[in-house]
Amino acid sequence: MKKSIPNAITCLNLFSGCLALCAVFADNLVLAAYFVALSAVFDFFDGLVARALHVSSPIGKDLDSLADVVSFGVVPGAMLFALLRQAGTDLPDWLPYAGFILTVFSALRLAKFNNDTRQSDSFIGLPTPACTLVVASLPLILADDRFSLSPLLLNPWVLLGLTVVLSGLLVAELPLFALKFKSLRWQDNKLRIVFLLLSIILLVALGPVAVPPIILLYVLLSVLSPSEPTSVAA
Repeated sequence: MKKSIPNAITCLNLFSGCLALCAVFADNLVLAAYFVALSAVFDFFDGLVARALHVSSPIGKDLDSLADVVSFGVVPGAMLFALLRQAGTDLPDWLPYAGFILTVFSALRLAKFNNDTRQSDSFIGLPTPACTLVVASLPLILADDRFSLSPLLLNPWVLLGLTVVLSGLLVAELPLFALKFKSLRWQDNKLRIVFLLLSIILLVALGPVAVPPIILLYVLLSVLSPSEPTSVAA
């Protein structure tokens, strides 16, 4: 029975991803962004609960990746497709489909993770939830628009550039720390604690605009912190 609890949470991740996809189909990208955030919460807690209950299984690992390829692969690709369609009517008809490049690289990243024995305590390449949160933040930034970023974020070349950069980060041989607290000692978790505190400050100050800088901060802190372990699996 205990083994079913993490799998049930993973299924909620998948269900939320399906709802996000339906919201994209209905041209409600803001609602889709909230469902993506919910998927990310479920994705975090399924692993947390599995570790707390000391249960794991090959089925759970495969189910997690299958759920992630929808919530953090198909959904962000569909969101980029929708944003590129909004970016202008003078674009080639095929151009919005370039958003699904991110879906392809997300699937590649998840397949690598399942077979890369280096990624047990940290990650190599940007995790798919982090990548998806960047994309999901765009509709929220556009809806808020307190910083008048609409012309920038609805520029098709900016969106295409973001697609290429995120796709590259997903499969890059780049060691990144995981937000797993194995103890309560400051020395063991100072990087994670600093990152979380800075993230909270940015979110309070900037709202949804803070999400892309937070992911950039995550990458920079990982790169500039050689003391973090580099043996990983995602």
